[in-house]
Amino acid sequence: MNDLLTLAKHALEHAYAPYSRFPVAAAVRSASGAVYLGVNVENSAYPLSRCAEQIAVGALVTAGEREIAEVVIYSTSSPPATPCGACRQILAEFGRPNTRVRCVNPAGETREFTLAELLPHAFHLPVD
Repeated sequence: MNDLLTLAKHALEHAYAPYSRFPVAAAVRSASGAVYLGVNVENSAYPLSRCAEQIAVGALVTAGEREIAEVVIYSTSSPPATPCGACRQILAEFGRPNTRVRCVNPAGETREFTLAELLPHAFHLPVD
């Protein structure tokens, strides 16, 4: 997971957060071992903004992947930010209940969870 942290740290520089001044980066490793990155991208029409986790998962899906093995969220807040509710649901769509999510900040503070701990009753529709 240390490589995910390094990649997320570097990606944070590219976050576009002029309104909230709350940059966030996400690194997602797929089941195949590939890594996908995302940063938050804000918009002056605020509801159109996108979270780092959403962008990273979008890159994973665009590449044809469908399973998240682990996640690192890197933010500047203390304590380290956890995914918002919408992002928890998006991560749950492609992760497993035991998928590890590590939240870290520049001071090295770390919070670690499983997806089931972050979203104990995730919504799922049956898929054939």
